[in-house]
Amino acid sequence: MLMFKERRPPIRTLRGWAISVLQEAGAIRECEEHGWMQDRADPHARQRALDLARRDPPPGVSLDEALAEVRDVLDSIGDTCPECPPE
Repeated sequence: MLMFKERRPPIRTLRGWAISVLQEAGAIRECEEHGWMQDRADPHARQRALDLARRDPPPGVSLDEALAEVRDVLDSIGDTCPECPPE
């Protein structure tokens, strides 16, 4: 049986790539009801996301640009869904 490494789907923007990396690492999640991205506030998942970005930046993008985009996206996402009622 041949085993293939699962590849990420093609991403059209650097921001989309960064969101994909953050989701793969478990650093962000999607609100099940409204679809908003939420920061899981997991420092280990954040580090995994940065490690993934270092190992596999998108073609034509420098490592510094890739890491900066992951950090920028993470900094732009809150930890609560703006549409969910407060607990």
